[in-house]
This record gives sequence, C-alpha cells and structure tokens, in this order.
Amino acid sequence: MIHTDIVVLGGGGHAKVLIAILKKLHAYNILGYTDPRQHGDILGIPYLGTDDALKAIRADRSSCAAAIGIGTVRPSSLRAERRQFLEALEFALPPIIAPTAIVNEDVEVGPATVIFDGVVVNSGSRIGRGVILNTNSTIEHDCTIEDDVHVAPGATLSGGVRVGTRCIVGVGATVIQSVSICAECLVGAGATVTENISQPGVYVGTPARRLR
Repeated sequence: MIHTDIVVLGGGGHAKVLIAILKKLHAYNILGYTDPRQHGDILGIPYLGTDDALKAIRADRSSCAAAIGIGTVRPSSLRAERRQFLEALEFALPPIIAPTAIVNEDVEVGPATVIFDGVVVNSGSRIGRGVILNTNSTIEHDCTIEDDVHVAPGATLSGGVRVGTRCIVGVGATVIQSVSICAECLVGAGATVTENISQPGVYVGTPARRLR
C-alpha cells in the first residue's frame, strides 16, 4: 500500500480525533501537526510548528496532503480561510472518511471534508468543501450540505434538507425533511427545525425559533 504524506492543521481536541481516524485508515503517513501553540505529541504525532512551517513542507514534499483539524462551535470563516490558505499552497485536500462511517452510493464529498466515526450519509446527498460531519450524525437521502458546515455529534438531517455555508447544526439537533437553512446559522443543541430558515442567526427550541 502506498502511504500518502499528510499534515494536520490544529492541535486541539478536534485535531486529536482527526489524527485517530487518519491512523485507523492506514493510508497516510502523518508527518505532524501545526498550531499556533505547541501541545506536545498528539497520539504520538509530533508538533511541526505554526502554519508558517507549511510552506517549507510543501516545497520539500510536492505530493503532501493536508487535513484541517480545527473545529467550530459557532458560524465562522476560520475553516474556510485555512482551506483557502492550503489551496493557495497547492496542498492536496482529500476528504477524510472514518472506516466506521457509512457513505452510500451516489454521494459526493468535497475536498477537506471530514466524516467521523458512526456517521451515515445516504444516497443522493452532496457534501461540500471543508465540511465536518461529526460523530454519529445522520445525513439522509438527497441532502445538500454547503461549504464549511459543521453537523455536530448526533444531529439528524432528514431527506432533502439543504444547509447553507458556515452553518452549525448543534449536538442532537433535528432538521425535518425538505427544510432549507440559509448561510451563517447556528441551530442549537437539541433543537428541531420544522420550517425553512431564511435569516442568519441563532435558532433554539422545538420547534426552532430565532433567538438573536
């Protein structure tokens, strides 16, 4: 088996889970991680320095890939900015799919997306760039998840749902079938979205209502 060199951006908890998945895939040689702060070795993976080190790594290893290990708990452009930074350096940004995830036929998964353990993505769904589908979340058939969305652990998107860029769908939240959520929304933990959302903001409760 050919092992692809890869570096991980980020040194926090999200990066730790991502590194664990990369190790289980047995397809990558993880060179290390970058972060503004040194966190010591993470699951045996060394610290390489700040993101400034990536230019030298890219120059030295032309086929090196990268994965974004930066989580989000509120709508933010940070992951998009890091993705664009890596794209400018011409890193490969493969989607990372945990071996325990189920991604069924006729599913598209964009670059720099991470699909964690226990996730189910059903047929006809389209997953954009830089998306996080976190542990045990469910994306039912024919959903569209736009760029840099985070679907948190245990959240469920029913069939035909559309989620706009940089949204967060919180832990255990549910979005019923055929609902659309505009960009830059935070759906709170445990909320149930029963109607289209057309205004950015924070939505909580069952049924979900705009908090601010």
